[in-house]
Amino acid sequence: MESVRRTLYQRLLLFAVFLPISGVLGFSELFFIKEPHDVTVMRKEAVILDCQARGEAPIDVRWLKNEVKVEVNERMYLLSNGSLYISEVESRRGDKSDEGLYQCLAHNKYGAILSQKARLTIASISSFALQPTSIVVTEGSVARFSCKVSAHPPPIITWEFNRITLPLTTERITVLPSGVLQIYGVSRADAGNYRCIATNIASRRRSSEATLTVTPAPSPRLPQRPRIIAAPQNISVSLHQTAILECMATGNPRPIISWSRADSKSIDVYNTKVLGNGNLIISDIKPQHGGVYMCRATTPGTRNYTVASANVTVLASPSLVEWPESLTRPRAGTARFVCHAEGFPPPQITWLKNGEKVHSNGRIKMYSSKLVINQIIPEDDAIYQCQAESELGSVLSMARLIVVMSEDRPSAPRDIRAETVSSAAILLAWERPLYNSDKVIAYSVHYMKAQGLNNEEYQVVIGNDTTRYIIDDLDPACNYTFYVVAYMPMGASRMSDNVFQHTLEDVPLRAPELSLTSNSPRDIQVSWQPLPDKLSRGRVSAYRLCYRTSSESAVSQRELPGEKTKLLLENLHPDTIYLLRIAAATNVGWGEQSAWTSHRTPKASSARVPLAPELRLEPLNCTTISVRWQLAPQNSAGVQGFKLFYHEESQPERSPLQLRASDNAHTIGGLDPRKKYHVKLLAYNVVGEGYQADQTVSLPGCVSVRDRLVPPPPPPHNVNARTNSSTAVYLQWGRPAFTSRHAVNYTVRCNPVGLQNASLVLYLQTNVQNLQVRGLEPNTKYEFAIRLHIDQLSSPWSPVVYQTTFPEAPSRPPSNVKVTLIEDDTALVSWKLPDEPNVAVTYYTILYASRKAWIAGEWQVLQREGTVTMTLLENLKPGQVYLVKVSASNSMGDGPFSHTVELSVRADRSFSSDVRLSRGSTHTTGFSDGFYHLDQKSMTGISVGVCIALICIIICAFVIICRGKNKKLSAVKMHREARSTSAAAGEHQGQADIADVTVPMMQRHFIDSKGGTNLVINCQGPVQSNTEKKEKWCLFSNNHRKNSKTVQNHSLCVVTYQQGSTVLTYEDEMSISPNQPPSLQGLFGAPGDTEGSSNSEGSHETGDSGRYSHDETELTNLSSGHSSRPPSLTGEDSTDLDCSPTEESQNSTKLSVDAGRCHYEGQSRLQPPLFVV
Repeated sequence: MESVRRTLYQRLLLFAVFLPISGVLGFSELFFIKEPHDVTVMRKEAVILDCQARGEAPIDVRWLKNEVKVEVNERMYLLSNGSLYISEVESRRGDKSDEGLYQCLAHNKYGAILSQKARLTIASISSFALQPTSIVVTEGSVARFSCKVSAHPPPIITWEFNRITLPLTTERITVLPSGVLQIYGVSRADAGNYRCIATNIASRRRSSEATLTVTPAPSPRLPQRPRIIAAPQNISVSLHQTAILECMATGNPRPIISWSRADSKSIDVYNTKVLGNGNLIISDIKPQHGGVYMCRATTPGTRNYTVASANVTVLASPSLVEWPESLTRPRAGTARFVCHAEGFPPPQITWLKNGEKVHSNGRIKMYSSKLVINQIIPEDDAIYQCQAESELGSVLSMARLIVVMSEDRPSAPRDIRAETVSSAAILLAWERPLYNSDKVIAYSVHYMKAQGLNNEEYQVVIGNDTTRYIIDDLDPACNYTFYVVAYMPMGASRMSDNVFQHTLEDVPLRAPELSLTSNSPRDIQVSWQPLPDKLSRGRVSAYRLCYRTSSESAVSQRELPGEKTKLLLENLHPDTIYLLRIAAATNVGWGEQSAWTSHRTPKASSARVPLAPELRLEPLNCTTISVRWQLAPQNSAGVQGFKLFYHEESQPERSPLQLRASDNAHTIGGLDPRKKYHVKLLAYNVVGEGYQADQTVSLPGCVSVRDRLVPPPPPPHNVNARTNSSTAVYLQWGRPAFTSRHAVNYTVRCNPVGLQNASLVLYLQTNVQNLQVRGLEPNTKYEFAIRLHIDQLSSPWSPVVYQTTFPEAPSRPPSNVKVTLIEDDTALVSWKLPDEPNVAVTYYTILYASRKAWIAGEWQVLQREGTVTMTLLENLKPGQVYLVKVSASNSMGDGPFSHTVELSVRADRSFSSDVRLSRGSTHTTGFSDGFYHLDQKSMTGISVGVCIALICIIICAFVIICRGKNKKLSAVKMHREARSTSAAAGEHQGQADIADVTVPMMQRHFIDSKGGTNLVINCQGPVQSNTEKKEKWCLFSNNHRKNSKTVQNHSLCVVTYQQGSTVLTYEDEMSISPNQPPSLQGLFGAPGDTEGSSNSEGSHETGDSGRYSHDETELTNLSSGHSSRPPSLTGEDSTDLDCSPTEESQNSTKLSVDAGRCHYEGQSRLQPPLFVV
């Protein structure tokens, strides 16, 4: 019994110890598995904003719009999974509009978390902000029209010439997505009216018309230097979007346009191409594409050229590179959360506690990337989130703080006192706690500056054998606050009362830095910046300026009050070198004087030389100085250049740097840290050198962290990541060069960029210098970092490397495909991304055809970039029904096509086609020169079909011969058997024999013996062959049938036969449902059935990736006219067969049997009959 109790006690103890640890290591109490994303919808359209949270139930979900709680109603309510459903989106003015930023707030007993922000935008298109204007150009030159309109989503821009749509790109005409129309080599036929058409899912707008007037070119044409009439503009583009830089030039002869980068880097040839006659388009833009691009127009065969440039700024949405980790801390302890984010523009960091913003106070401090919570109390137990936000979006990461409570804690230290020792030291003393002081094992002294906000708090831990401590690393003349905490093995006490104390002043650490200029040959303007607090070490009470000539030892001295920052020295000698230095003083005394700074006064001359520029120096880092200057407008005339001098203080002056007159900045690198440098700048013209400007600057030190007692090992270096597949990345790194021979282990950290749940970070251990990370998500950017472990020490994390897994071919078609007729001959097709995570789409393929063309296999093909989700179908024929389907593709393959969408075009107007438009159209079909391109698989199918048809003919001929010889005998025998079995047939109604006689003909398949194919036809129309079905042939005649009258009725057709006829047919082991719907899909199969995601080797030029073959074309060719099925299905040729179509048939037909012939009457041409014997 005692052993059982002991075991139970041990288990309870282990449970109590590891419970809080498990909550931190596997933080899964509450997290999102699906969050809302930006969406654009039409007015009155329904929308769902996704939100699904997982964790310990119950979970309460609320929604916020613009940080205000959303009130649910009949129009806007929550779904069972927490998503927000809006039945009809409204676009009223003010707060009643549904547009805005939405967030999902999930809450359970552990705390609350807030989702990322999602913007709901209502599709709209405004009036034109820029209308095209009429222009007059000479024949053979260039013309340019432009328009601008604001719309959500961005519109498709097209242009019309005399109300006829122009092609997007031809040899002479280019239409840019930004709304620019470019026409090169203008001819008289181009004269007319042009207008801009903007279309999106919301509406379509037309601009006013602009007239192009073409005047005759002079003869002969005079040479003209190249001139850029449309230069590229500075643009900002988000990652993975497309940037277009326009460049249009004119001249005689026609100039050649070329592109280059200002930084001399090569242009990415894989993502960059030239659109039209010189426009640069950069697709799938990345950070390395940012920079200044230069367009150069050059006259062929000459050196005459002109240049225009533009800057491309790549915007990046926020992403986290370091996220907070969950912590377990005792009461009165300190918790620190760290969060680093990157992006452009740089994101702002906000801290949230249970979904609400954290505000700084005495215990809680927020820095640029840190959240520090001191003297933790039970109310601090919560879920904390770091939110990085910019104008491009937001990203969040979460961590939990678990507060461990402890009983029998000591009381707070008492009677805390502080006494100033010096300008950098304060003595702190206190009394032991009143209760449980014997259990105290250590004291923690906390101190921070009392002035300002978000000051860093420092902590020093000392033993329990003393109650006094001197803090000696303080700044002079600063006010500090202190408190003390007592610690015991199971927790800490409350913090003591705060005490404030001020350090003493000290002499300034160094002198100010001088800036010297001359306004005339007889003066020097001396100025300086006030010393920062760290250098002044108190309030500066006075300055002392000393100066002398370089040839004299006598020193002149001027003392100034501490508020002064400049002084004008007058009555000096022209063309003389003066030496100057300055010192600063506090109430304690004078600080060290600066080194002598030299300055030459200008020459006394009547010649006009440039005055001194306004000089500004700024240390960029510990080895680099940024030099900037500016000349006054009245002083910049005639300047031919600048001379820049710099040297280390107390070192001889170097030869100057020659700078151009257009320069206004320069960077000086390769300098020594913690050194002072003297910089001099002057301008010169044809007369001579101008007045100089002198300034001194100090460089900071490169190392600013305090030395550690035991330095950690260096991190691994040369970390390299390489993508192996869509789910695996190979990592390799180098071992730091240290002498220890102890065993080394590594920890690899892996997570998707922008991860919001820190518990999902993957940590992998290894003892080798490479690792294959598997199980990753396709098309996802991951970040990897590695740290080293040796002798119980851990290195810092290595620099983060990024790698993106390969995408997978889309497995689903585009979703929500819609086709809307916006004009009599124009339709707008819109769609959304395939409904699958992390899908990458490079381009979309749109197939469309009229029903007649579809039956013939003639699809027209459009391709659009992956960022475009709509397109226009133009020149549609009235009175036709068009079929449209869309597929998504990427570099890994093509995805399946969507279900076919039908569009009926009204027949209320005559149709006319424009010859110029058809020539410039980008549509292609599967036919070229009137012939269909057959691949090897199609030829094999045709050959097999022909062989089957020949075999059927041979068999049927054999049956006809045999039946001809025994015709009379078979008739007599049939009559006898019919009389002998009539009674049995009446007794066994409903049995299998009768059922066998009256089997509906629609449940059997007939073989076309004359079509030359392996076509299978039932009563509903052509049936696609299935290689998985096993077919068995059977001959049935009057010898195998009972005497019974068979009548088969069906909504589509009626087929009857009489005794004495032998019909060749076959049966499927997989029967077709008798309730098969009489639709187009029922006749030809669902359009999506044959649209596989794999590529065919014999793909035709339609771009359909081989997803329709010659066999399908043969099938569809059997349908003609307006009938929904082939007319050949209405009857069979037989000497004794009576075939009659039903009244529901679309074609008025009549089929009868007379004297061994089957007569057909009607409006439709009879297709080759079914093979009947």
